[in-house]
Amino acid sequence: MRILMLTCEYPPIGGGAATVCRFLGRALVRLGHEVDVVTAGMKDLPPEENDDGVRVLRTGGYRRMRHYSTALEQATFLHPTYRTAARLLRQHPYDVIHAHFVVPTGWVAWRLSRRFGVPFAVTAHGSDVPGYNPDRFALMHRLLMPVWCRVLREARWVTSPSRFLARLLRRHCPVPVEIIANPFAFDALPRRPRRKMILTVSRLVPRKGVQYLVEAMRRLPPDWELVVAGDGPSRPALERQAAGLPVRFTGFVSHREVAELYAQAAIFVLPSLVENFPMVLLEAMNAGCAVVTTDAYGCGELAEGAGVTVRPESSEELHRVLARLIADPAERQRLGELARARAAEFTPERIAGRFLDLFQQRGTVTAGGRLTAGASASRDGSRERDPRAAAVPGRECDRSPSPRS
Repeated sequence: MRILMLTCEYPPIGGGAATVCRFLGRALVRLGHEVDVVTAGMKDLPPEENDDGVRVLRTGGYRRMRHYSTALEQATFLHPTYRTAARLLRQHPYDVIHAHFVVPTGWVAWRLSRRFGVPFAVTAHGSDVPGYNPDRFALMHRLLMPVWCRVLREARWVTSPSRFLARLLRRHCPVPVEIIANPFAFDALPRRPRRKMILTVSRLVPRKGVQYLVEAMRRLPPDWELVVAGDGPSRPALERQAAGLPVRFTGFVSHREVAELYAQAAIFVLPSLVENFPMVLLEAMNAGCAVVTTDAYGCGELAEGAGVTVRPESSEELHRVLARLIADPAERQRLGELARARAAEFTPERIAGRFLDLFQQRGTVTAGGRLTAGASASRDGSRERDPRAAAVPGRECDRSPSPRS
């Protein structure tokens, strides 16, 4: 199978979704398929490269920072991406166009599918879904809602890494959503003595909840340090809040640097108010950190049975849990082993196989809503898979009632 992947971020640009695209692309290549990626570029990056068998083409567009982009910067990505992808589609017979993010790349995939007749899939990641991240892109989502819904209705397949995001997506557009977890590649991390260090890795924006973690550091043993890896617009306020506390801000860190931090940290905390499928949580679990996160959608779903959860926006609960873990090395060790076992469930080849099964299944709906054999239309116009289709472990189709606004 030949797959054309469209994404506005691919390492070293972007965050968790970029890492997902890399893991998925490399796994598909290892399974014997061809993958070309069209993604955003920056001045210091080559226009084309080979990433372990994945052909990566970086287009024009205006982007100032690797870890963060504005709606305007994403808009500049549209035309050069369409032009580059159209050239590839004229040169090669692709089987699937796979867009990561409903907007902006889903729109590009839809237009390309109409022009070249190649079916397209859309994977939602979080900020591309209205209501997931209300402190960003709210105006953009209101303006683009008709286009956003059209992309989802025209897509042959729509996927989400979590039940929470699938239901949030269906609140705005009642289409079937396949739930396929994000892949995670395991680095061989050395086991070494842990430092008295609490780690969080995050974009520094309010919904990540780092402000509650900083507050929780008050009255903890002073020889324990909190390391905040990442950058973002909330950093100046967080630095003021952390004045006089054992808190260190690293700014943006490379993959190699953050892997070293995971290997050193005794405790990892993700205090987010909302998440989709937090890759940093999987990375910390794979490293054997004792994991603390919130029971907010996405976080609790991933850490279930392998970490400690607290209520979102509760620095008091965070403080109590951290104080308990600091005082109990054996419990930290136990949680670290549970976390490693949980992370092992998300190997890239396993997840790539689920996407391939989805792309190859019969009886789906074509772009434009036309039914093929084996598919049926529900009363609300959404698409349903043939109930006789075999279930694939770890993948399900969410057709539950949409949550009320």
